[in-house]
Amino acid sequence: MLKVSLAAIGLVGFATFAMAHGDVTPQPVNTDALPDVGDEWLTENPYRSAGGEVWSTALEIGSSGYSQNCARCHGLGVVSGGIAPDLRYLEAEEEGDEWFVERFQSGYTQNGITKMPAFGELLGQKAAWAIRTYIEARPDDGALDEYDTRLKEIRDQLAAWQDGDIKALLAELTDISSKIETGSGSPIADSVALQAANLLTGETPDFTGAAEALTIGLSATH
Repeated sequence: MLKVSLAAIGLVGFATFAMAHGDVTPQPVNTDALPDVGDEWLTENPYRSAGGEVWSTALEIGSSGYSQNCARCHGLGVVSGGIAPDLRYLEAEEEGDEWFVERFQSGYTQNGITKMPAFGELLGQKAAWAIRTYIEARPDDGALDEYDTRLKEIRDQLAAWQDGDIKALLAELTDISSKIETGSGSPIADSVALQAANLLTGETPDFTGAAEALTIGLSATH
């Protein structure tokens, strides 16, 4: 799995970060649904190992927070177009967390030009770690290639769903999602397989929503 060192991200990535980001006003992130993490800034993502509902909530909030505040420069879905570092490859461990939270708190200035605003005071620690959770859960480049054909078959099956073994299909999607690798080394990828599986879980499976999630997600990988 490809890894980008902190030195490469910090020195090379931001050295080529030509677009000034300082004129962008940070957008608030509602983190009320997340458990408190205290006033003192942590050095490691508290939501990474929380699992279950906490991790899922952090992921959802982080996705929204990232889209509003980070995607302009770091790319939709955290896929960088080269103007800023590709944060998918920032290791999901304490060293990577420390680098991330320092940038989040303090921002980045080069030659007197603000390339990244300081988000820490305005958005707070819970928003920082939620965004970090979303970033580190992004699938690696090509991680879905092996399963592309089968996921399209499942999508078509769901779109035309009338009757069938939902338990078997759910188990297959869950198995595929467990094999998708992240760029960061985080053990769980927020892949389209996982998203579809979540929509099929519960007493009222959302077949249409799961099919749409697969359609959108698979299109984005090409």
